[in-house]
Amino acid sequence: MVITRSALPYASSGTISTMSESMFKILIVDDEPDILEFLDYNLSRNGFTTIQASNGREAVKLASAELPDLILLDIMMPGMDGVETCYELRKNQKLNGTIIAFLTARSEEYSEIAGLEAGADDYIQKPIRPRLLLTRVKALLRRKESSDGQSSDQTILDFGTLKIDTSSYQATINDEVIPLAKKEFEVLMLLASQPGKVFTREEMFQKVWGYSVPIISRTIDVHISKLREKVGERYIKTLKGIGYKLEV
Repeated sequence: MVITRSALPYASSGTISTMSESMFKILIVDDEPDILEFLDYNLSRNGFTTIQASNGREAVKLASAELPDLILLDIMMPGMDGVETCYELRKNQKLNGTIIAFLTARSEEYSEIAGLEAGADDYIQKPIRPRLLLTRVKALLRRKESSDGQSSDQTILDFGTLKIDTSSYQATINDEVIPLAKKEFEVLMLLASQPGKVFTREEMFQKVWGYSVPIISRTIDVHISKLREKVGERYIKTLKGIGYKLEV
């Protein structure tokens, strides 16, 4: 099933945003028709262009063809579940700039960690409240809009063996490209923006995700763990009970 709904030429009275929602395309992936309809209604009435897929395999094909800005992906689906789907999506280099946010009714910590380790950028728990959904979606897309609009003449941040190209969203170790998801790169770029400065988890959430940190969230911890695996522990340090920094 593939359903595309073009964005409305105006936003609803409940929309509070300075961005142009009609610029953004959102792929909604869920095996429950009621959830698809609910998400499609709330997003399209606020001006977003929406596309729907009812399973993981369809989502992978549709994402490759449509190149959405954001994918809302259910974790619990028959056949190819959300985590496996996310892994497949992250293999496609054309989707490096695409944000992936998981939707799930599961509250267990391990399901959040599994999703983030698969390459997801965010985690939205069901039951979904429309206003919270829109706030989170707009925050994620605002960050994307800001990063996509950065000047292409920015310099490469050079930390010896580690180099970060802020214009191409690429990092290298000893001139070998490190495969980083979008949010992993943004976390690394934030730490690299002020080497030696300790960023609290709250600061990192505000600057990278655009909203306050959920009390029980492991999002930052998982992204830091993945960065350490890819970049090396020598660069990213933890100050217990405070936050993280890039040490050069």
